[in-house]
Amino acid sequence: MIKNINVALIGNPNTGKTSVFNALTGLNQKVGNYPGITVEKKQGYCRLDRITKARILDLPGTYSLNASSMDESVVIELLLNKNDPDFPDVAVVVTDVENLKRNLLLFTQIKDLEIPTVLVINMSDQMSRKGIKIDIEKLKEKLNTEVVLISTRKNLGVERLKEVLVNYRQLSKAPILDTKTIDPAYFESLSRAFPNQSLYKLWLVITQDVNFTKLQRQKVPDTTAFRTQPKSYLKRLQQRETIRRYQVINQILKATYQVNREEATDLRTRLDNLLIHKFWGYVIFFMILLTIFQSIFDWSSVPMDFIDASFANLSDWTKAQMPAGILTDLITEGVIPGLGGIVIFIPQIAFLFLFISILEETGYMSRVVFLMDRGLRKFGLSGKSVVPLVSGTACAIPAVMATRNIENWKERLITILVVPFTTCSARLPVYMILISLVIPDERIIGINYQGLSLMGLYLIGFLMAILSAAILNHILKSPNKSYFVVEMPNYKLPLLKNVAITVWEKTRSFVVEAGKIILAISILLWFMASFGPGKNFSEAKSLMTEKFSQASLSEIELEQEIAAFRLENSYIGILGKSIEPLIKPLGYDWKIGIALISSFAAREVFVGTLATIYSVGSGAQETIKKRMARELKSDGTALFNLATGISLMLFYAFAMQCMSTLAIVKKETNSWKWPMIQLLSMSIIAYLAALIAYQLLK
Repeated sequence: MIKNINVALIGNPNTGKTSVFNALTGLNQKVGNYPGITVEKKQGYCRLDRITKARILDLPGTYSLNASSMDESVVIELLLNKNDPDFPDVAVVVTDVENLKRNLLLFTQIKDLEIPTVLVINMSDQMSRKGIKIDIEKLKEKLNTEVVLISTRKNLGVERLKEVLVNYRQLSKAPILDTKTIDPAYFESLSRAFPNQSLYKLWLVITQDVNFTKLQRQKVPDTTAFRTQPKSYLKRLQQRETIRRYQVINQILKATYQVNREEATDLRTRLDNLLIHKFWGYVIFFMILLTIFQSIFDWSSVPMDFIDASFANLSDWTKAQMPAGILTDLITEGVIPGLGGIVIFIPQIAFLFLFISILEETGYMSRVVFLMDRGLRKFGLSGKSVVPLVSGTACAIPAVMATRNIENWKERLITILVVPFTTCSARLPVYMILISLVIPDERIIGINYQGLSLMGLYLIGFLMAILSAAILNHILKSPNKSYFVVEMPNYKLPLLKNVAITVWEKTRSFVVEAGKIILAISILLWFMASFGPGKNFSEAKSLMTEKFSQASLSEIELEQEIAAFRLENSYIGILGKSIEPLIKPLGYDWKIGIALISSFAAREVFVGTLATIYSVGSGAQETIKKRMARELKSDGTALFNLATGISLMLFYAFAMQCMSTLAIVKKETNSWKWPMIQLLSMSIIAYLAALIAYQLLK
């Protein structure tokens, strides 16, 4: 019989916790949210031995159990609730060999909760290069637990960790710090009031609300008769606890941990002097971005063309194999083109996440955060706002959730409101198809115009976010100021396994989530395009045949005229025609209008919508690009010309166009006021920018 155990991975940010998680679980992982909370939860499964299976829970990074953010509160609330199904049978605290002193603060707190706790020291392969020596056996004795040296890069220590987890019941639960020494009188009275209870657990229950405001978390109700001290007094006791713990930690490390700087061969300082330089730091960052966007276009062109042609061939083959009818039309003109409109962009999205993952793995992304903080404060943003702004390049939803680490309500609100301006991966399909249609595939001094255009759109979005933040900073008033603290992790070569898992999970998530929406909307659009009211739709064939009876049209040309007339008089055509006067000054026709409306569900739906609409009555072997490229205006010129393309790209650069983002903003602000303001203001900005661009370029 298989025995299942819960294992919680806990640690400070940048200690390699994710690497340990990936080493244990591989691809056997899933991502969700904690019940009632929008903080991401990652869990995976690992077979420890023949009869033991572990459910590994990767908890948010936290510096201590004196929580100051929602991420940290998730950790403490789980560890205090034995009835939670995620409550760990054993806790694994992951530490960094170079920052062991700071990391041990969290370890001692968790161990004092009387939870079986294992200390994992990561990046052990760097000990000799850093001039670090650790007496492991003595450290085990001092901490009264198992200590495992791990190097996920070289796959060292993972099997040993599994052995320790199997035998977790043998781990000592004895605390490291006598809680009463923090304040003997206070804790003696607490002990008398609650006999036979864990004293340190009671202390955390009492103090967990000290660092929060009403807007940041729900207060845990006081169900006891014990009268606590004022928050100021409890704060002083927390500080005293931290001091006492570091005194104990210093004594332990003095006997077990040695660093000889003369033996170290570290390049970190020299690299930092260059990468966070006041001038060269920005130049290097700009060049890295340029390289990324050039690569996205150059590397993905071959697989994109293959996917594009494959879906066209699939649609044509399916139509030939299936009997004529509504079901065949639904599959070949609705489902396949709609899905093709999103699958075609898998290569670009995968490459984008590949580069982002590499930057994070190497430790460079933290330098970018530090570098950009210098300028952001002038615009009313916290340095911590950089994290949501950077993560917004993947998706605005987790980026909005990431603002929970910003303590100041004004800075947090401004960050929430401007994050959607940053170019997310959902915009990438729109940009890619439009750029390929209207921007020539040519180079200047080796730089591709298309890659340069893509980078420009990312920069435009970021600059608009900064400008909007500056305006909001003058409108919103707050007397409080905040301070920015960021940890600079060590530089390291990216772990290929971590990069591969990140790219796979992010790309799969994008395709699956977008695919659901695309499929549903494609079916709806096909229905609306295939049916319509009145005589014009039902008698389209006879009306068109009569109209062109005197013209010398071929059978194919006549069928195209019939299909175009039927589409125009369908339900979707009527809807598009109704909004055409509003969007015509932007250079759009009613078909693009339909795509704009449908993309409110998700931005990436734009391409799938046009693919579905244009496929109705289209010829065989037509790819998505060909369908869009052959669309003409009433004057016979190409619909997707430079003016229309730039107008559309600017519209999507500034428009909200995402219901999911609106929903998460409402959840985070607890009001519909701010998402409605956000939707209205971004729509106005998008419309004006698109209008100006088209009128100037047409």
